Amino acid sequence: MWTDFPLLLSVNAGASVSLAMVLYTCSDGKAFGGLPGPLAHPCGRAAKALDEAGHSYELKTVKGGSLKIWTLPKRAQDRAEIEQLSGQRSVPILVLDDGKVLTGSGAIVDWAKENPPQAASVAS
Repeated sequence: MWTDFPLLLSVNAGASVSLAMVLYTCSDGKAFGGLPGPLAHPCGRAAKALDEAGHSYELKTVKGGSLKIWTLPKRAQDRAEIEQLSGQRSVPILVLDDGKVLTGSGAIVDWAKENPPQAASVAS
């Protein structure tokens, strides 16, 4: 699912900004992404698809797992950045270099397959 939310940046005057893709995952991160079908963890599945497609991205892990009852009291605080970016608290989400946000492993996997990394342009 595509979501257009403003990407808020604080930049000093005159500084150049290069946005890179950021994959937000739970604390399991890239783990369990290689397991078959329904056993694969969504966050690991998204990371695996980006890696296999050759994309470069920053990996950010957040606290507050949805199946971990003990994280409920702090979940809103731990996932505030995710909610600001995507309008939800679930991960994985992928913030593209143009500021667009993809939510859910299925959307991220599909995007990774359909959008090969752009070759870096070489100045001549």
